Formats: sequence, C-alpha cells, structure tokens
Amino acid sequence: MTALEDAAKAIFGASPTAIETLAGGDISGASRIEFADGFSCVAKKGPLIDREARMLEAFQRLDAPSAAVVGTVGDWLFLQDLGQARPFSSATWSALAETMAPLHGAGAGRKYGWEEDYGLRHIVVQNQPRESWVEFWRDNRLLCHVPELDPDLGRRVTALAERLEDLIPERPTVSLVHGDLWGGNIVWDGATAWLIDPCACHGDREVDVATLTVFDTPPPQFFEQLDLAPGWQRRLPVYRLWMWLIHVRLFGSGYRVAAERDLDQLGF
Repeated sequence: MTALEDAAKAIFGASPTAIETLAGGDISGASRIEFADGFSCVAKKGPLIDREARMLEAFQRLDAPSAAVVGTVGDWLFLQDLGQARPFSSATWSALAETMAPLHGAGAGRKYGWEEDYGLRHIVVQNQPRESWVEFWRDNRLLCHVPELDPDLGRRVTALAERLEDLIPERPTVSLVHGDLWGGNIVWDGATAWLIDPCACHGDREVDVATLTVFDTPPPQFFEQLDLAPGWQRRLPVYRLWMWLIHVRLFGSGYRVAAERDLDQLGF
C-alpha cells in the first residue's frame, strides 16, 4: 500500500479505488482519488500542508469560492474535488472578480502579514505582521531576496526598496490576499472561479491583481469590475516584482529579464 493510500485510509476509513495524477503543479503535485462509493477528492503532499489548510479555511470563512479542506493527516492534505478545469473565457474573468470581492477589506483591524510564515520549495515566505504595509512589502517581499540574487539585480531591488514609500500606500485597506493568484491556481468550472494553492497574507488586494498579470492577460472589464484605487496601474510592477524574484530563485535566471523589465519601468 502506498503512502497516499495509507493516508486516505486514515482519513476516510477506506482505500481509494482509483488514483489520477493531475497536471500542473510546478511546486507541489496533486492527485485525484476516488472511492468505491463514488466519492472523490484531491490529495496533496507537502511539508506545510497544515498551513495551507489554515489559509484555505480563511477563504472559506469569507464564503469566497475555494477548495474546501476535507482532512489532513501527516504531510497529506485532502481537498474538495472541484472537477476538471475548463479553458478560460471572458465569463471566467467576471466570475473571478466576484470570487475576489469578499476578500476586499476582509482583514479590517488586522496588521499586514500572516500568523505564520509559509514556504515555496526552499524559499521561506516571511509573513511577520507589521503596522506598515510599506515595511511589510519592503522587508518580507523584496529585501529578503537580495542576498540570494546576482549582485547587480540585488542592487536594483535594494534601490527600489529604499524608495518604496513613494510607490505604494503606507496603509491600504487590509484585504485577504491569495498571494499566488494566476491561471494555474484558479479552477473554472463554467460557472464559478474557484481558488486553490494560496500563499496568503493580509495586505493590499492589488497584489493579487499584479500576480494575475504575470502569466495571464485579464481583459479591461476585469479591472473595471474590481473598481481599484486610482494609480493601481503604476503599482502593479512593484507587486509583480516579488513574483519574478521568486521565479528567479526557484527556476533560474530565465526570469531575470522579466524582473529587470519591471525595474526599468519603475525607473530603478
């Protein structure tokens, strides 16, 4: 019996009758498992699944469409099976804006950050709460990467960080931020855009808007539906840069050009 079968039996009292490896998952893979009674769910294995579960439960408490946690055991996380994702259409983006709506302002009264750090492979995602959003983004999303970057790229990131208060707000509305929101972490079933694989924190919701422009091209009506604060376009490269730096560290220098392009756009 495999480790997955053992974990499933511990949660459900029975072994799965079918296991299907799901496509995608550059950082952590997943499998759909089915039982004799027809019930199915998705299983993920990883060192921080308990933290991912708590993030997903935060989305659930807000009634934001997201994969529900079915159970955890050891280093296994079992999630609601959202079915086969469909290709994106214009309707997807409208539905995604509706999915994101409950997250806006959902951190009212909280500091910027999260109760615990997270991780993407070997990279620690630092989440120490701060009263200042500028300080949080500077220290936990930009400067934390500099020691691991090429010196020239690190110098440019540091220069940006030193001027960050001129580029992003000190105290934006505290929202629940998905943190890694791109097409691969959205399951579109034709009616609802479901969120999966969060890297959550409380912060500026424009972070999610920025990550959606890393590999995807949302239509203008999507941004209009979100009703973003004036100047949001100028802030996207600041927030997008964190995603590029993560990719440089995870996947290599091929992403450096994208990071430098946004630094050029920002004048650093």
